[in-house]
Amino acid sequence: MITLNGKSLTLKELWKISMHNEGVRISQHSYSDVRKSREELEKILSSGSSFYGVNTGFGSLWNKRIDDADLLQLQEHLIMSHSAGVGAPLDAGIVRAMLAIRVNSLIKGYSGVSEDLISTVVSMLNKNIIPFVPSIGSVGASGDLAPLAHIALAVMGKGEVLQGGERMPSIKAFQKSGIKPHMFLEKEGVAFINGTTAITSILALQAYRCMNLINIAVASSLLFFEAMKGNESAFTDWAVESRRQKGQKDVAAAFRALLSDRPEEEKNNPRNLQDPYTIRCIPQVYGAVLDTIRYCTDIAENEMNSVTDNPLIHNMKIISAGNFHGEPVAFASDFLGIAMTDFGNMLERQIARMIDSNLSGLPPFLTNDSGLNSGYMIPQYVAAALCNMNKVLSHPASSDSIPTSANQEDHVSMGMNSALKLINIVDNLESIIAIHTLLSAQAFDLSHVKGTSFARHLRDKIRKRVPFLDADRPPYLDLEKVRNTLMSDTEKIISRMPLPLD
Repeated sequence: MITLNGKSLTLKELWKISMHNEGVRISQHSYSDVRKSREELEKILSSGSSFYGVNTGFGSLWNKRIDDADLLQLQEHLIMSHSAGVGAPLDAGIVRAMLAIRVNSLIKGYSGVSEDLISTVVSMLNKNIIPFVPSIGSVGASGDLAPLAHIALAVMGKGEVLQGGERMPSIKAFQKSGIKPHMFLEKEGVAFINGTTAITSILALQAYRCMNLINIAVASSLLFFEAMKGNESAFTDWAVESRRQKGQKDVAAAFRALLSDRPEEEKNNPRNLQDPYTIRCIPQVYGAVLDTIRYCTDIAENEMNSVTDNPLIHNMKIISAGNFHGEPVAFASDFLGIAMTDFGNMLERQIARMIDSNLSGLPPFLTNDSGLNSGYMIPQYVAAALCNMNKVLSHPASSDSIPTSANQEDHVSMGMNSALKLINIVDNLESIIAIHTLLSAQAFDLSHVKGTSFARHLRDKIRKRVPFLDADRPPYLDLEKVRNTLMSDTEKIISRMPLPLD
């Protein structure tokens, strides 16, 4: 189990919770912070003053005082009214990440929630009861209100969940699993739905995927580099390190490590004195992508361990702040989408170089009997289509803002749209990398180089699933096998790299 304490949740741990159904528990110190915060809220409420979201309306209705007798109903109405999402539901893995991140934020002791709310959500997560959460409806400010409201509705026993692939009322799933629905107390509803949890979950999971993908792309690019008989002098340490860019230096070092046992006759006889950019500038382009992934990872991990609801409670004071605004996560999601889009552009140009005999020195379209066979002509078309799609998707959603709640919330981040686009961009990039790897293995074989031990290892892994292309066959079946191999064996492939990127 992974222990949540509000301070140290990492992307790797979130990935295990999200994708491998790892269970969670709450640290005892965090439960103490939750109790203290709740006690402070109850004492403050006894003063009879007005406190936003506790005994007032919400958004532009902040000046509407609510009778004490209606405070629990206020929270229930908030959750029901804000459960207004539309569109396809978020994947179960994303919702699991949302449950973990929301709990991790609430246990920091600034939100005034009860231990019972925390325990109920933890039980749902550990018993894999996944709320049904429509993907569209958040503007990434005032928190991810609609997505989180759908989760809260399920926690109340009045929403829907996905269990075993079946969509059912949450109360039915609770009854099967022995979980008691939670009645939201004063402030608990607004504390639960007023956070950047949905966009943070998506950014975090996609950043983790991207770090894996850049490693897989480096591995595939080694096959490409050797098939093109690349000139590794461009990766010379002092030349690369004369530029003060960490990602560039790290990628070059990773390539030098992969090339360390390259046969001397291949090392000393490159095809070109000066390679084209798609070969020579691998450290510069991949390095910039790596730096972007690292930046976005930092943003995601900071946000995962932050308090993002409103109002906040501390030392007997309630403060209306703006931690719910998703701007940092929105910018990072758009930035990561832009970087991964251009990464796909680089890989597609390498694909195009391999199939063009005038540029590669290899048979046209990587087939020995071209004309009768079209070989790998069309996978490059597919890569081009995917790149074009990503270029459309990479337009930053965070550059727009449409005011909401009668102009009380007059600037929003649109971070949810940034995050949803990012999922599609990374999905498309996976397919581009699968095409790149399939063609690189074919090019490696056709080049008749001995290559490095790692290149031969990766080629052999591909050949166990996909034979050498002697004559035309439907490439989509080969691409499915390569993609499945790369994604299922990601950790094994990375573990064989002498200097993996992180």
